[in-house]
Amino acid sequence: MKSIIGKKIGMTSIFDSTGKQTAVTVIEAGPCIVTQKKTVDTDGYEALQIAFGDKKEKNSIKSELNHFAKANTSPKKFIREIRVNNSDKNIGDAITVDIFSEGESVSVTGTSKGKGFQGVVKRHGFSGVGEQSHGQHDRQRAPGSIGNSSDASRVFKGMRMAGRMGGDQVKMKGLKIVKIFPEKNYILISGSVPGHNGSIVLIQK
Repeated sequence: MKSIIGKKIGMTSIFDSTGKQTAVTVIEAGPCIVTQKKTVDTDGYEALQIAFGDKKEKNSIKSELNHFAKANTSPKKFIREIRVNNSDKNIGDAITVDIFSEGESVSVTGTSKGKGFQGVVKRHGFSGVGEQSHGQHDRQRAPGSIGNSSDASRVFKGMRMAGRMGGDQVKMKGLKIVKIFPEKNYILISGSVPGHNGSIVLIQK
């Protein structure tokens, strides 16, 4: 599995030779350093631990400094483990955007924007009660009935109600790589990806 950690820069538009416009998300992907290689003999499974984003030494504990020193690299902020089989990468190797190619389909995992406490119309797409009638006011965005009274005498689990919205891990599948700029470590992916500008995402194939 090809994977790389990146930082979401923002969105823009690009045009092809025919003038067709495509909305893309710009991601600064890598370079990521392989900081640990897990094998079946030592760990029971095969995986690579990759790290991204420099971190000050004064903000790192001694065990982190020793861990990154084995890979001959500076302390990193973000670490992810990816499952791979028979990888040719070793500790200290760099993973760059060159592992991907333009036109390739990838999935992007990130944390969606937190929107705080929201009502049922925004959180679940309820339509409200429609028009206002006599004796009824301020009910356009209300949830309505949430169940029976005497029979069940409780609210069933999973009832769609108001509550915290966003801040969840979201995986977008089938996104297309439109353009790659290896000199800047930029990947342009069609459409939007989860998270705010500056958030960390994981691109996988």
